[in-house]
Amino acid sequence: MKGIAIVGYGYWGPKLARNFLQHGGFGRVVVCEEDPSRLARAKGECPGVETSGSFLDMLADTSIEAVALATPVATHYPLALAALRAGKHVLVEKPLATQSAEAEELIRVAAAAKRILMVDHTFVYHPAVQRIRALIQSGEVGTLNYIDSTRINLGLFQHDVNVIWDLAVHDVAIINFLTSERPEVVQAIGSAHPPGPLASIGILALRYPSGLFVHINCSWVSPVKIRHILIGGDRKMIVYDDLNANEPVKIYDSGVVARSDEERNRLMYEYRTGDVYSPKIAAKEALSNLVSEFVSAIREGKPPVSDGRFGADTVKILEAAQRSASSGGSEIRLEWKF
Repeated sequence: MKGIAIVGYGYWGPKLARNFLQHGGFGRVVVCEEDPSRLARAKGECPGVETSGSFLDMLADTSIEAVALATPVATHYPLALAALRAGKHVLVEKPLATQSAEAEELIRVAAAAKRILMVDHTFVYHPAVQRIRALIQSGEVGTLNYIDSTRINLGLFQHDVNVIWDLAVHDVAIINFLTSERPEVVQAIGSAHPPGPLASIGILALRYPSGLFVHINCSWVSPVKIRHILIGGDRKMIVYDDLNANEPVKIYDSGVVARSDEERNRLMYEYRTGDVYSPKIAAKEALSNLVSEFVSAIREGKPPVSDGRFGADTVKILEAAQRSASSGGSEIRLEWKF
């Protein structure tokens, strides 16, 4: 009976275990965790899972055909590499790796082994984000001019990555999903409050060949929790509020048009305001959609949206943001091969 191993049972592992059990795409769901107390918790919280205290033993088990990693960021690359070399399909919690070179190696190894490599960029599978992408692709929004994202809250402080790698990674992945473009210039600044080795506040600016401008604000030290993305097109604008369960997406038939005033030799601006409507969004858990796609990729050979290449693109942008922040916000130019 084929199975999947959930490696790590901290914050995200329980959610993965629950969704893989509910999906039923694998005959066995095994939680692999070194901490005995967490294994005991897994047994209590997820009736039906098996448990293992050894990652190496799990890799040697030929009935385990896939691995889902829910471990600290620094472990993603070595654990994913070991699993791929052991012949397992691999789902990796975001980000895929901490360096582009590591991400590229994982892609090469997965291709050579003919195994699925997928990254758990959960928001890509959120019904609201998928609806926004469909609106953009239909032409209803028009040409994208800007995207402005705010992702702030009080905690949770991470011990191995800064706030950009922890929170802005979601927005970078969402934007990579909404547009096939990739940024040519990345700038970032960060600050640690309270003082510490890792930035708890970060701001990213991304500029694209088409003129699209992206601004991302992320923080662990805000008194309020906000998950808000503004998307401005030259025809319509969209507001995505992830915390609004009833109306997460609102579409505004509004805009600004610049016209030349030849008499005064300057630009004049006309404001257009129209209807606002909120489309119905399917009430389905994003992680459930992601798990279904991972299973389909294995069973049917259909490449997942958030495959290794998608994950590596996200790492490349975050890596550039880290370099920019470390040098006081300097411009980092990126080149892409398509």
